[in-house]
Amino acid sequence: MTLFLPLLVLLPFLGLPLLLVVDRLGRRAVAVAAGATMLAGLGLLAALAPPVLAGDALVLWRPWLPDWGLDLSFRLDGLGLLFTLLIYGIGALIVLYAFYYMPADDRLTRFLMTLLAFAGGMLGVVLAENLLLMLLFWEVTSLTSFLLIAYKSKYHDSRIAARMALAVTGGGGLALLAGILLLGHIAGSFELSVILDRGDLIRQHRLYAPMLVLVLLGAFTKSAQVPFHFWLPNAMAAPTPVSAYLHSATMVKAGVFLLGRLYPALAGTELWFLLVTGTGAVTLLLGAYLALLKHDFKGLLAYSTISHLGLITLLFGLDTPTSAVAAVFHIINHAVFKASLFMVAGVIDIQCGTRDMRRINGLMKYMPVTATLGIVAAGAMAGVPFLNGFLSKEMFFAETVAYPSFGGYGTFVLPAIATVAGILSVGYSARFVHDVFFNGEPVDLPKTPAPPPRFMRLPMEVLVAIVVIVGVAPQLSVGWLLETASAAVLAGKAPPIKLAVWHGFNLPLVMSIVALGGGIFYYWRRDRVFTLHERYALDFSSPVAFERAYNGATAWARAALARLDARTLAQYAGLFLGLAILVGALAWLTSPAESSGAPLAGPLPLTPVDPVSAGAFLVLVLGVAGATWFVAERLLAILFMSVAGLVVSLAFIRFAAPDLALTQLSVELATIMLMLLALRFLPQTGPAERGRKARVATGSVAVGAGLGAAALAFAMLTRPFETISGYHIENAKPLAGGTNVVNVILVDFRGFDTLGEIAVLAMAALGTHAALRGARLRAFVRDAASAADRYPIMLRMLMQPMLPLALAVAVYIFLRGHNLPGGGFIAGLIAAIAYVLQYMAGGIAFASARIRLDFVLLLGVGLLVAALTGVASMVLGFPFLKSAWTYVKAAPLDDIGLASSLVFDTGIFLVVVASVLLVLTELGRLHVVEPALRPAGRAGPEPSPARAPAEAEG
Repeated sequence: MTLFLPLLVLLPFLGLPLLLVVDRLGRRAVAVAAGATMLAGLGLLAALAPPVLAGDALVLWRPWLPDWGLDLSFRLDGLGLLFTLLIYGIGALIVLYAFYYMPADDRLTRFLMTLLAFAGGMLGVVLAENLLLMLLFWEVTSLTSFLLIAYKSKYHDSRIAARMALAVTGGGGLALLAGILLLGHIAGSFELSVILDRGDLIRQHRLYAPMLVLVLLGAFTKSAQVPFHFWLPNAMAAPTPVSAYLHSATMVKAGVFLLGRLYPALAGTELWFLLVTGTGAVTLLLGAYLALLKHDFKGLLAYSTISHLGLITLLFGLDTPTSAVAAVFHIINHAVFKASLFMVAGVIDIQCGTRDMRRINGLMKYMPVTATLGIVAAGAMAGVPFLNGFLSKEMFFAETVAYPSFGGYGTFVLPAIATVAGILSVGYSARFVHDVFFNGEPVDLPKTPAPPPRFMRLPMEVLVAIVVIVGVAPQLSVGWLLETASAAVLAGKAPPIKLAVWHGFNLPLVMSIVALGGGIFYYWRRDRVFTLHERYALDFSSPVAFERAYNGATAWARAALARLDARTLAQYAGLFLGLAILVGALAWLTSPAESSGAPLAGPLPLTPVDPVSAGAFLVLVLGVAGATWFVAERLLAILFMSVAGLVVSLAFIRFAAPDLALTQLSVELATIMLMLLALRFLPQTGPAERGRKARVATGSVAVGAGLGAAALAFAMLTRPFETISGYHIENAKPLAGGTNVVNVILVDFRGFDTLGEIAVLAMAALGTHAALRGARLRAFVRDAASAADRYPIMLRMLMQPMLPLALAVAVYIFLRGHNLPGGGFIAGLIAAIAYVLQYMAGGIAFASARIRLDFVLLLGVGLLVAALTGVASMVLGFPFLKSAWTYVKAAPLDDIGLASSLVFDTGIFLVVVASVLLVLTELGRLHVVEPALRPAGRAGPEPSPARAPAEAEG
């Protein structure tokens, strides 16, 4: 069953292409596909749940980057079960709600795809067994939440809110990264199972304090704890489905989830108590105080969310088994009643056209069912009896009363904080209920209120029904889930949990009565609170202040960068090479061998120089010198560079490296052809040379770098040293079934590196495609004669039979690559060169008529083939990209060797072909502003470009 754990995380991501496929069928089909993805996740969770409910934890571990401590490992225990249920369950309701909420002219596909991607990131956070893997998904939630908050990007407030959320949670993510690295160093592993077992070791370590602070920074920023709370109210600029999902049930719970997940390893110290309890108490009170003051009811709900997150944090900080149980219980209750409240708020916003509670009154008359749902959910938020919020609030009160000490004032301070928070909670809940649903008639609303569509109300009805059921029959409805999740938090058996509406007349009940009565009085005298608040301006969440700080930091960074970075290739190369020279010189001069007078040359003899090698070296020097001397004459510089490239290829052959020689020749041909095509859009001569001082400086750096590299190579090659080539030569045949060691290294031993390299190649090709798509450039045509002789008839006739021959050679080179010089990269370049020659012979129209391919699609197929090869090996229980091979009997022929790496090589082949041809076709299809042709031989400046664009043919 553990094999299905990754599918729980991957399901939302697998749903993304499904949404694209059904997009053409309309909004309803997209919503059905997204909802089906969520429901499929619930079904898979139900299949995996029985052993978890029995007290076991399902763990799947697969090695990925073991030297870095990063493995593909997932864990489903009670806490993961709870959060997965919230993510998929409330997510399915949000999809249905969003279908009715989002405007008809809005592209629902884009919204739901981002929502599914966020759900996948959140699932990765709660189900990751490896903490480094959890961090990867943590950042996915930050990025996708940024996109969701900024969904209405045409509005300035949405952009500010998204930047604010990303800045705070992203900064917290960096702190969490540092904290997790320290935690892994202390525990000796990043696997959660190991870390939870080594709590005593972690708490006694000298790095415990800085590690704890860094981890808590990540948790506090994500869960909007003071002083990082200000991003959450501004995030209400997002569409209401985002607020109902991210800012009540899922993303803001990630911080408190982290507290619960690491609770057994980090809790149990005075520092934990002070930081977590103190932060939670301040957040609880400040959020509750500010909630009443908001006239926007989404703002009220946002600050109430901050307050309730502070309550959960405070309970984790109290560090008793029963307080941890109470924290988990309130996570469940808050997610349910707050998601329903945000949905009610969204309905009111749509039906009334405003969120100002000073104008929205008396909605009980216009939408009685929605009003009833909102009143019940608000009652749960206030802690009214017979609703779920009352039960966890009572547990909170009981924990503050029972806590042994708090700086010597344990019997007073914590219960007082809890009671005041209860009063404030009842106050802002009463305002929401009274001002929105009662309080007379609406005041100048943009729209006349009306009941929402029936199925838009269904998600609210489901959640409010859960609120009531849990409030009336808690032990039966949610006791099993609470017990399982609490056991996971405590890393052991949970204390006896008795959920009941009535526990007798005790101090927590008195505190509840005081909170209810005091909250009503507090709301009644709210005008005085408004006056005091406006006088002293206690709200510090202004987006204007953030925007000023953001713009100031951006301006300072740009000014500093402008001083340090001239954005020229010469400066980049000079800094890089100069630093390399400096570091190399310091290392050489300060090394013990140099101080003892060791010579540069080692004990090994030099290889004798034969006349052919000497001649080739002179040609190489000539090519490099010519390219340097004629750098302003672009065509001549390319010709001299090709001479140097040819000599390098011959050198590879001389030293028995045929694979490298084939690769070098193919790269040289493809690069030079593309550069010749690009010369059409450049003047024949380059810019004027810089001053003498600049030439001396760059020349000095170049000479120093060349001499340094030569000295380093000379010193290394004249000394004995061992490489890993022996291992590859010995194991290429036994472990990978190939005799071409170079190709075996690329597709097997270092296949992950090769996958990264072709991904970079694909990104470069797509970047060129995006940059040139629809561009208008001026073509530098010398005269009418050169334009007329653009495609010689002899060249076109010669190239027609060359295409199938070149493709046959490419196939041959590809198939032999595992045992003889060749492979997917070289074969791809040969096939691409054949197409480039077709283009040069007849133009883009002539070539496109012979090979009709979507190169962007081909690029994606190549990357997918290469990646799926690695995934297939993992599914079969082997390391990523581990190859399998065998020999097939094919009498009377010799045995034929087949290797799975051939599939990976196919992906490489497709990516290389598509990358080269994508750049080629974009160069060929550029819209060109043609200069007026001038008669051959006439001197003078280049004519000005014509106004009408033309399709480039060469």
